[in-house]
Amino acid sequence: MLITVTRSGGFTGVDKVRKIDTSARRDAAEWEGLARRVLPSVADGFQYRITVDDQVLDLAESGLTGDQRDLIRAVLGEEA
Repeated sequence: MLITVTRSGGFTGVDKVRKIDTSARRDAAEWEGLARRVLPSVADGFQYRITVDDQVLDLAESGLTGDQRDLIRAVLGEEA
């Protein structure tokens, strides 16, 4: 399993990207279990990307706030 985490923003605006390849690790089961637990549990749920000017937000349907849901519905032209 290849796990990648990207951190962006902050004061300096420097992205930090780290990758962990679990295939040759003794603790692979722990890494893979942790990675699976953080993924959305709704396999057939929608994923959204909201872009406002140069800011991008990737979201799973299961974690939307009320305002995010309202914006998505308004932009997509769907009933509330």
